[in-house]
Formats: sequence, structure tokens, C-alpha cells
Amino acid sequence: MLAWRAAFLFLIFQLVAMYSFEEIQKKVEAGIEGLHFPYPPKSLYEPIEYILSLGGKRIRPALVLMAYDLYRDDVERAMSPAMGLEVFHNFTLLHDDLMDEADMRRNRPTVHKVWNANTAILSGDAMLIAAYRLVGDTEPKYLKAVLDLFTQTALEICGGQQYDMEFESRMDVTEDEYMEMIRLKTAVLLACGLKMGAILSEAPAADVDNLYQFGINIGLAFQLQDDLLDVYGDPKTFGKNIGGDILCNKKTFLLINAFQRATGEQKAALEQWVARKDFDAAEKIAAVTGLYNALNLKELSEERMQQYYAEAMKNLASLSVGKEKRAELEKIASRLMNRQS
Repeated sequence: MLAWRAAFLFLIFQLVAMYSFEEIQKKVEAGIEGLHFPYPPKSLYEPIEYILSLGGKRIRPALVLMAYDLYRDDVERAMSPAMGLEVFHNFTLLHDDLMDEADMRRNRPTVHKVWNANTAILSGDAMLIAAYRLVGDTEPKYLKAVLDLFTQTALEICGGQQYDMEFESRMDVTEDEYMEMIRLKTAVLLACGLKMGAILSEAPAADVDNLYQFGINIGLAFQLQDDLLDVYGDPKTFGKNIGGDILCNKKTFLLINAFQRATGEQKAALEQWVARKDFDAAEKIAAVTGLYNALNLKELSEERMQQYYAEAMKNLASLSVGKEKRAELEKIASRLMNRQS
């Protein structure tokens, strides 16, 4: 009787026990530290090692492993494609920084500042190829599905970046257009990681879809939070200067809705600040932030975030696994909604 009870309790423990997010992060960091790039020339790969060394929360590869861990416990089987996703993510950051002429990334100089633009382009290209090699190191039975998903996601991210660039010269960007842009540029990569882990673990088809939609919804909330932090965040924790989006007239949720809601003097002032070529940076940031405050745009953005968060929680609740197994993903979603960096 005692032996039967012990076996039963062990089985229950196995069904419930999950890696915590912190444990998954440690596995991801160990995986990144174990990445080796094919020298020579060393000068091609040093920028890759540099940007990977800048840290971050490693959310995307962690989501691959956590989705996998919902259904199977041998998460190391999903490590290579998870690493590929992180290398790809950092490749997009490297090229984004170059296109945006950004000076800092995670409180460190960007790759094109440490080296030069040509090096950033070529090392970024090498990162993309390395990412494909890592994702391609997948068991044959899952390879086509995983590569198709990864390729589609990569193309969508390029589409999102193109929209973002086109929006720079447009003053008529709508909220719907903006949400589609951030879906492509940000949300699909989170969704890809979750779906990739689900595919590799042979999760039920409905769960695969719900995990993907969870990633989309939490990704949209994540980017709206990023827009807010760029205006209202603490530069010491945010990792870059506050007000950068305001200075370059970036079409964010805040600016788009400011143009839609402002009237009279407010609209005239906003148009003036956007049109000016010469200005004091601190003065512009203060003036535009003041307009956002007057129009209650911080509250509007937080309301939208909560809507997407609620949808994400519905996606998680629809999974076939128990609440205990969903708990770590719920914690991650909560952290993303309450982050300061």
C-alpha cells in the first residue's frame, strides 16, 4: 500500500513539476555561453559575441523552452532552435540600431558605434545565417514545420520594419495600421517561440494555436508598454534615453492618438513640434509629454494594454494542461505588464 501511494505521489509530482522561469533563464544563458562561431575571421564574429553579451531577459528562447515544458520535461531537446531564435532576435536589434542610428543598446554602445556600419551589416548577415543553422538543428520529423514557421516569422518581421520606416514620412498613420506594424515587428517573434516549443513537444493542435495567440496578444501589450516606458520610464532602468521616440517623431500609439484627439491650440502646438527641425531636446520632450498628459494618453495606452493582456489570459486558460502548469507563463505575462526596462 505504501509503495503504491509513493508511486502515485511521484506520478502527480511529475505531472505538476515545471521548470521555473528563473531555471529556464539559467539554461538559456548556459546555452548562449556555449555558442561557438566559426573563426576565422575573428573580426566577423566579435560583434556577434558582443551583442549577445549585452544580456537581456532572454524572453524569446525562454518561451520556446517553457511552451515545450508544458508537455514534456526534456527541454534540452528544444535548446538549439531556442538559441536560433535568440540569435535571430539580436540580429534584428543590430540592424535596427544601425537603421535608427541609435547610440546605445542596454546601456552599452551599439555595434555600429563600436565598429562601423559595414561591420554591423555583415556581422548581422552572419547572425541571420547562424540563426538558421541553429533552428535547422531540429529533429527531422519536426524540421519542416519549425523552419516554415521561423521563415514566415522572419519575413513578417521584415514587413513590420518596412512599415515602421514608411510611417516615418507619413502623418496619417492610423491606430489600426500601427497595431498591425507592431504585431509584425514585435509580437510574431514571441508567438513563434511559443508555437515552436509546442510543435517540438507534440502539443495538441488547439494548444499550439492558443499558445501562438497568447504570444501575439502579450506581444502587443509588451510593445505598448515599451512606448510608454520611452516617455515615462526611468533611464537608469530602461537602458536607453527617455524621449527618443518624441525627438524623432516616431509614430507610436501615443503620438498617433495625440493627433487624433488634440484640437485647437493643442493640435497646433503638436504640429509645430513635429515640424520643427531645430529645437532643444529637453524642451521638446517636456512639451510633447505635457500634451500626452493633457490628453490622458498614458491612461488610454494602459487601458489598451490591459485589453490585450486579458485576451492573452483567455488563450492560456484554453490550454489542455492544468492551471499549475500554466502558472509560470502567467507569471511571465504579469512581469511583462509591470516591467521597468
